Amino acid sequence: MTSTVLVAGTASHVGKSTVVTGLCRRLAREGVAVAPYKAQNMSNNARAVVTADGVDGTKRRPSKDDEASTDGWGEIGVSQYVQARAAGVTPTTDMNPVLLKPRGDAESQLVIDGRAVGHYAAGAYYDEHWERAREAAEAAHDRLAAEYEVIVAEGAGSIAEINLHDRDLANVATARFADASILLLADIERGGAFASAYGTLELMPDDLRERVMGVVFTKFRGDRSILESGIEELERKTGIPVLDILPYDDPGLPAEDSVSLPAADERRVLGDDDGVADEGAVTVAVPRLPRISNFTDLEPLAREPGVRVSYVPLDTDLVAADAVVIPGTKNTVDDLLALRETGFDEALARVSGPIVGLCGGYQILGERITNAAVEGTGDRSVVEGLRLLPVETRFSPEKRVECVTREVDGSGPIAGASGPVSGYEIHMGETAATAAIDRPLGEGSAAIDRVLGTYLHGLFENANVRDAFVDSVFHRAGKRRPRPADVERSPYAKAAELVDGLALGLE
Repeated sequence: MTSTVLVAGTASHVGKSTVVTGLCRRLAREGVAVAPYKAQNMSNNARAVVTADGVDGTKRRPSKDDEASTDGWGEIGVSQYVQARAAGVTPTTDMNPVLLKPRGDAESQLVIDGRAVGHYAAGAYYDEHWERAREAAEAAHDRLAAEYEVIVAEGAGSIAEINLHDRDLANVATARFADASILLLADIERGGAFASAYGTLELMPDDLRERVMGVVFTKFRGDRSILESGIEELERKTGIPVLDILPYDDPGLPAEDSVSLPAADERRVLGDDDGVADEGAVTVAVPRLPRISNFTDLEPLAREPGVRVSYVPLDTDLVAADAVVIPGTKNTVDDLLALRETGFDEALARVSGPIVGLCGGYQILGERITNAAVEGTGDRSVVEGLRLLPVETRFSPEKRVECVTREVDGSGPIAGASGPVSGYEIHMGETAATAAIDRPLGEGSAAIDRVLGTYLHGLFENANVRDAFVDSVFHRAGKRRPRPADVERSPYAKAAELVDGLALGLE
């Protein structure tokens, strides 16, 4: 018999992803066959993984209504990918069978079993596609239950959204079809945690309240003894025990959504707490695209001593930038137009350091995008790019989702890099050269001089490419690159430890 534990919350961002990751790692260390699961996720930070039927794609094909076949590869939210790594198991689309990828204007791309189905407003999704999503989620859970002893499921938002109880797939529906025990998390850092826990328990459906095995307070700082009287009263009023109080700690998990980023008109710098003096550091500017996606691609750079990853408003002058990376985007055309409208293209043309475009950023750096209306953002046929790379992208309805491994032949901003590189591609459209270019990462890449574009997500997770790029930035900035032995260890290195399979300290 498989046991399922649903880690639910009183609100969003109470620590559900972190606790699920920690539980997966703890159980795996004890020899339990454990898998993560989230029935429905909303995130533009996705990872390519194998589908439930494997890379041959022979057991289950997408329906004729789906946008594309992916030949055995699909996409899931980044948190479930990391949780699977913590559990020591291969990530598959069953671990996040329903993914909603917001694209603006109250509309999201719906991905079921790793495959894009279409773009829908919230009302259309719930009225026309929710039942299909629920069936897919239940079937995915059943497949996991046939393989693992324990499933640690992650809820979404609050489990007490009374307006959504009849269509709450990640919380209510999951608890019922998985016959799950529920662990309720409340964030004590924000204040009002006792009221949040009590109110959530009161508003939960009766059958779900009976499944709650305990409450956990997260993100606590200070002396636990001051909570004792409140815990006793909460337990008396609800009859449900408080199982633990987790101290505040940021283990460096990849962000699941853009809430962790600054607002579009604000700046935020990552990696500036590594002990390197500002005059010895370099700044990699990242435009805060309105529809930014897969921005976790930048996190490995922020872990490098002396590298500041600075998210900047689109109207920035870039005078302080030693390099620029344009990240992925859920709407390439709209974000390209936003860059041009704010004058970012003119500021970028004045940057003398390395410039890299990742996925949608690669398309943006090209000369033009054709068949642009396929993206569903208007009736435009041709949209001019920033013209920093001699390439042209043609959009098509088909979506490429695949994990890849290639040999790097470094040139441009990654000159000198060699050896294997691995990552994943999730994109629509094909990009072709219009003039002579280098292809340092094989097909799906282009480089000239100091400009590189590639469809390869996870590029900077590869030490050979990351080192070559950082060396190039320091060299062009006329600065000596500090080495890890020269500086304090950055907190961002915790993310690397997690991916390498170390525990979170929740044990």
